[in-house]
Amino acid sequence: MEQLHETNGMKRADFLIAPYLRRSNLKASWQLFITIAPVALLWLLVAKIDQTSLNIFIKGFAFMPVLFLLALFSTRAFSLMHDCGHDSLFKSRLLNRSLGFLLGVLNSIPQHPWSRDHAFHHQHNGNWEIYRGPIDVLTVKDFQSLSKNNQSFYAISRHWMMLFPGGFYYLVVKPRLALLDAIVSFVTSIANDLLYSFSKKNIGRDLDFLRRFKSKHSGYGNTPSEVIDLIANNVFVVIGWVLMSRWLGTALFWSCYSIVMTISASIFICIFFVQHNFKGSYAQRSDDWSLLLGAVEGSSNLDVPRWLNWFLADISFHSMHHLCERIPNYNLRACHLQNQDLLKESMTLKIADIPSCFNYILWDAKSQELTTIAAVQNR
Repeated sequence: MEQLHETNGMKRADFLIAPYLRRSNLKASWQLFITIAPVALLWLLVAKIDQTSLNIFIKGFAFMPVLFLLALFSTRAFSLMHDCGHDSLFKSRLLNRSLGFLLGVLNSIPQHPWSRDHAFHHQHNGNWEIYRGPIDVLTVKDFQSLSKNNQSFYAISRHWMMLFPGGFYYLVVKPRLALLDAIVSFVTSIANDLLYSFSKKNIGRDLDFLRRFKSKHSGYGNTPSEVIDLIANNVFVVIGWVLMSRWLGTALFWSCYSIVMTISASIFICIFFVQHNFKGSYAQRSDDWSLLLGAVEGSSNLDVPRWLNWFLADISFHSMHHLCERIPNYNLRACHLQNQDLLKESMTLKIADIPSCFNYILWDAKSQELTTIAAVQNR
């Protein structure tokens, strides 16, 4: 079974991590301010541009850089929310939890359920028998059992172009559907019990709100705290939508907001995908799996411009992040550089390498590796 501390001569104790675990409320607060303040200013700029007497085509061109910057800052806000989920941004759990919730509202996604699901990813990264990545990768055997039409659908649904509709659905639509699904589940559950029994015992169970209020399909609402976060997030997000629509006008707000959310989600979903789906990625079965190798060889690091990495909150240094998720993003670069001699087996991707990563959407359980549809069809 897995070895947490030593694998193939590599030991976790070889990595210098402890000095980089120090969290700073001052640094975290500054990061939060320089992320959220520009978002507010950019939305004010959207309003100012709309109020000008420019014709609609010139306004459209003026909106483009503003919306792109909004998308980048939204991506950074998501990365900070991710840190809060690991309790690594601020010193206290309360600050991470409360400000992570606010960042979740900004990104229209329930932060607490997301962070719990993300924790599962960290616990099993590289074990493709248990965790199939963000897009639910099929095994070669399961893919080959599909009809030709379903194989084509699978290939299309995992194409990089699907990042755009998928990103919009992930942030804007899915959490709202999850709430509606949970409401339907709750009402149906109570109605069924009342229909078949009016005993005192069952009436008491009918009042067990959080036990029944769960979305069956989304992954949200697995615990009472997730249910509360799901409801609260939806309430605040919808209120925000209403207020923004009244301020900017429904058409302008939704036109801009849809573009921002789509681009933002596409960026961080793409980054998350290529940091685990790439040629040679560590992809083992449970019996052969190592958490240490899953971090070092199952997570790629990105060689991207420094300005872009700032918007990603240094998540490009992903091997060290997986080795210890409690390292704050503001210490991650330094920790990576300190330990880079131990990360020689880690993959480093350039921007030009990213498109090819989207070919690795099948897991070969026999050879324990990620592979491509083309490779399987050519066998």
